[in-house]
Amino acid sequence: MANNLVSHNLVDVEFKEILYELRPCLDKDGKPVDGLHNAWIFLNNPKQFNSYTTAAVKEVILAFRQASNDRSVVTVVFTAVGDKAFCTGGNTKEYAEYYAGRPLEYKQYMRLFNDMITSILMCDKPVVCRVNGMRIAGGQEIGMACDFTVASDLAVFGQAGPRHGSAPDGGSTDFLHLFVGIERAMQSCTLCEMWTAYQAEQFGLISKAVPVLNVDGNFVRNPLLVTDRWLDDSGSIIYGHRKSGEEYKAGKEIMAGGTVDLAPLDREVEGMATKFLYLMPDCINKTLNSLRKKKLEHWDRNQQSNRDWLGLNMMTEAKAGFRAFNEGPKGNREVDFIKLRRMLAEGRPWSDDMVEDILPK
Repeated sequence: MANNLVSHNLVDVEFKEILYELRPCLDKDGKPVDGLHNAWIFLNNPKQFNSYTTAAVKEVILAFRQASNDRSVVTVVFTAVGDKAFCTGGNTKEYAEYYAGRPLEYKQYMRLFNDMITSILMCDKPVVCRVNGMRIAGGQEIGMACDFTVASDLAVFGQAGPRHGSAPDGGSTDFLHLFVGIERAMQSCTLCEMWTAYQAEQFGLISKAVPVLNVDGNFVRNPLLVTDRWLDDSGSIIYGHRKSGEEYKAGKEIMAGGTVDLAPLDREVEGMATKFLYLMPDCINKTLNSLRKKKLEHWDRNQQSNRDWLGLNMMTEAKAGFRAFNEGPKGNREVDFIKLRRMLAEGRPWSDDMVEDILPK
């Protein structure tokens, strides 16, 4: 009977830009289950912090479709190679060298990006984002499209668009307030300030932050952060923020003496997947789809108009911002914001000369 089953995949694909693995499901005793799998989808561009190229976006879409259709798959794990970054968004080198100044091309690219978000939201299996490092910009957006997030406690979360010439309209302006509330969403999307993994857990953005730093055979919480809950003079909880001064220096020394081992993160992710193994599959899918509607209400309303704007923006601020990030020296990869604002205040129109004037020197 199984040999007569129809394939519902759009195409058969050999993945080259990403990794796609089927790993056996584990039962409650931690033993592999014959014939049942979890699909692990890895972004595979660690040298550029797992930023996604156009080619990678296409493969992620097909990978989610394949995992969704695979009758043996229980859970999908969306993650990346290495321990530095889950994803820092679109590949800024490609943005700067190909898409900058080409709005129609970028609009086509954004159709692919939108389809990537939708492929996650429409997956017939629970999707767990395994955050192995930074989840920033578009990486934050594809991560929030997932149903659950478990993160290394060395990870950071946030947006970068307004700093580098874009708006976080690939999902953050649609999803983030559903996790953390409108005030924190406003702060993150506009100010581009990063949250630590423990802050993300406290705010409700992720399910759990997991210690992954092994020091002398023991896993310790991120030594660069305040990880004990205490109250300040006003009674507010202080938790998860970066240490400063001598405490930070001491934390750096602990970091240098330890090694990053993602095994505890993997155990946490596998444990979550095991829980799904012992639940009714169609009931889980219906429940997920009912809850995903809250994201889709915003996503479906805004994705096309956001795509149009993001394409046109490649003629102005994005053209300058992505070039600045790609061409600027380390530590100076932003435009001269003050000069830009003065030029705009004088009524100066956008032009190639204007872009050159505000690039970092």
